[in-house]
Amino acid sequence: MGETGLRTRDGQLWADWADAMALRLAERAAEAERMRALHPETMAEADAAGYFALLAPVTAGGQGASFSEFLDLVRRLARGCASSAWTLAFLSLHAWMVCKFPAEAQARFFADGKMPLAPAPLAPTGRAERVEGGYRVTGRWEWATGINHSDWVLVNAIDSETGQPRYCAMPVEDAEIEDVWFMSGMCSTGSNAVVVQDVMVPDYMTLPASQMAAGASPGEALHPGSTLGYPLRTSLTMVAATPAVGAAEAALAWYVERMKTKQQAFGGGTRQADVQTTHMRLGEAIAEVRAMRLVWDDACAMIEREGPRGASSPVEAQAALRLAAAQIVRLANRAIDIMAASAGASASFLSNPLQRQLRDVQVIRGHVMYDWDRTCVLAGKVELGFPTGPADLI
Repeated sequence: MGETGLRTRDGQLWADWADAMALRLAERAAEAERMRALHPETMAEADAAGYFALLAPVTAGGQGASFSEFLDLVRRLARGCASSAWTLAFLSLHAWMVCKFPAEAQARFFADGKMPLAPAPLAPTGRAERVEGGYRVTGRWEWATGINHSDWVLVNAIDSETGQPRYCAMPVEDAEIEDVWFMSGMCSTGSNAVVVQDVMVPDYMTLPASQMAAGASPGEALHPGSTLGYPLRTSLTMVAATPAVGAAEAALAWYVERMKTKQQAFGGGTRQADVQTTHMRLGEAIAEVRAMRLVWDDACAMIEREGPRGASSPVEAQAALRLAAAQIVRLANRAIDIMAASAGASASFLSNPLQRQLRDVQVIRGHVMYDWDRTCVLAGKVELGFPTGPADLI
């Protein structure tokens, strides 16, 4: 990250900032979980550093970081708290997304000189009724990560005129937030549901989902040379998988240190580190984490190769990235599960990070984009030349 010259507002290298921030996220993780939102100090520190401006184009007041640079910071932050890192990452990604909108919309988004915080539930579960001057929007959307910290909300609704999905942006005050995010993991994302009842949204505050997905958005013309044309779903899928990488790396570090000092009470005080099965479990976990990291590194490089191609990126490359992201989450889950199964009951105390890492990655695994069977079917049929459909989420 330092090689690019990108730094925080106070001049720190971003990697150094993220490593230090991860320690603070770890200290706040239990409280953030109870709050089901980012800790206020976390939001304040990320805002002060300029974190939410990382991905946005320089011409929009952002830093124009590459996706690989951004993903590295997400991984580092997730070593402290995967749930908090996910939320911070998506708030930054959403600021990037609003830069795809027309100039008049961006004038509103950036009117106060700050990066807009605009959660964006992606499923098109609402309706946008065409009226003079815009759309009347109604619907309910799950899940709006970071809605507890937002200024705006982007909802994806079916355009009554075209039958196609269209993103509609509105001030968060125009929506009702349903407090439903009572989860076993990823609690601090606060990914509540959003309900909108007959809200008028001007034309310029909407964007066809096809333009949001990749290529030809108004924002690309406003911010030439930026990453705005990168395929949204594959980029988003990697952003969402990366907290699992940081969580697994942190879990491995914790497990190694714990096994060095843990005593077996029913073994006459035998050190856990002297037990052969401990060596085997640790070796398995190391192998899974190393494999996960190699797949993640390769996928980050692939995003940089394929991203500039935008909508012309071949379906084979997009399917490969989808498969990589699902494999990353699968390997992270397996690694943490191996460690949790052999760490002893004391690892389940709420004061221990391993139990939270286990729960968080299990919830990440449940995301539709990481459904292993579904993703493997997609990869296989693309490899054999079969066409993809809307349900394949490409």
